[in-house]
Amino acid sequence: MKYLLNVAYLLAAALYSPVVIYRRLRHGRYNKGFADRRGRITRKNPDKKCIWIHAVSVGEVNATRTIVTKLQQQFPDHEILITTTTDTGYARADSLYGNKLQICYFPFDFSWTMYRAFVNINPGICILMELEVWPNFAKTAHERKVPIIVANGRISDRSYGRYKKIKTIAARMFKRIDLILAQTEQYAQRFRELGCDDNKVVVTGSLKYDTAQVAEKIDGANELADKLNIAGDKLWVVGGTGNDEEKPIIEVYKELIKDDRFKDIRLVIVPRKPERFDEVAQLIEDNGFPLIRYSKIKSASNSTNERQVTSDKRRIVLGDTMGDLRKFYSLATIIFVGRSLVPMGGSDMMESAALGKCTIFGTGAFNFKQTVDALLDGNGAIQVGDKDELLAALQKCLSDDSYRQQIADNGRQVIKDNQGATEKTIELIGNLLNG
Repeated sequence: MKYLLNVAYLLAAALYSPVVIYRRLRHGRYNKGFADRRGRITRKNPDKKCIWIHAVSVGEVNATRTIVTKLQQQFPDHEILITTTTDTGYARADSLYGNKLQICYFPFDFSWTMYRAFVNINPGICILMELEVWPNFAKTAHERKVPIIVANGRISDRSYGRYKKIKTIAARMFKRIDLILAQTEQYAQRFRELGCDDNKVVVTGSLKYDTAQVAEKIDGANELADKLNIAGDKLWVVGGTGNDEEKPIIEVYKELIKDDRFKDIRLVIVPRKPERFDEVAQLIEDNGFPLIRYSKIKSASNSTNERQVTSDKRRIVLGDTMGDLRKFYSLATIIFVGRSLVPMGGSDMMESAALGKCTIFGTGAFNFKQTVDALLDGNGAIQVGDKDELLAALQKCLSDDSYRQQIADNGRQVIKDNQGATEKTIELIGNLLNG
């Protein structure tokens, strides 16, 4: 089985290699971490015991924040190593932890690569954020008697369907997991149905509620507003957008500002992936709107000329920098959370709600089903099916201040009511670490 899996991986790699080459040349992706991906990882403190945390991308990395803090407090004799799969995930981990923790790319799941990685890392425990379990990873951990925990566990509708198609293989893999800490009972049941032992599955809630910062202001937001000359303006911030999503957003904006009541609304678009910044900039200009790219003035002085350039109310702001989305959110009058007007799974809407902002998202946010359900049940967000419904929702929220504020207040309360998963998670991780 091991050899067949390795052959399958090699064939898949050969078929996918043109895509990798294109993205590397066109977008600069996959240029870092090749040694890590081959398992050639060197620990900073090899004499210490090690907690290996794997977080695939940005959302999973964000979910590590509270458990990393607690683990450092309760297990100071352990080194924490974080691996991630994507470049954006690596960048987010680096911005959160910098030199405080060792950050690496997750190794390829070849049997020899995983063996080398486990020898070099020598973990005492592995914590997988949400899921992201691979067959050779699970097999190697099992053979070396290294416990595997899935924290903040969930299986999306799409992943559940895929696992069911390979249920025999999935069951063998899932049985090697020592503990599943699921976000909801629905996710817990899915883990059981795919082969996890019932006594190894515990519902703890979502860690993302604990990492969502309930705050009135975000550090650096005022400086951002001053540089863009948008302090005090009514802002519609569209965050984490995906392919083909900006076009209907701009069309909605065109219709919105035709109404004299909304002609002073400023639009801010923050694409999820940096390789799309230029594409979105061109789209904005092709639609006849003046454009200001935040990257162009982020490090510039606030000269009079620059402030005149950014003062045009029709000028769309493109947030083409990394790490500034929450600053834009904190300044927003109303927020649309992207990758949801198109069927891409959505983006994290907890941050928006926790900041006390009126939050809207589309029906394509299926990767955040638990949060979507909680916010909608608590009347703490608005869901729209298409651009016409989005326009109507914006018109309602922007013309009725009390309605908009009630949605925002309800959303923040939903976040507060669902916090507490971190303490449960750390207690159960501690039980395994302590034997």
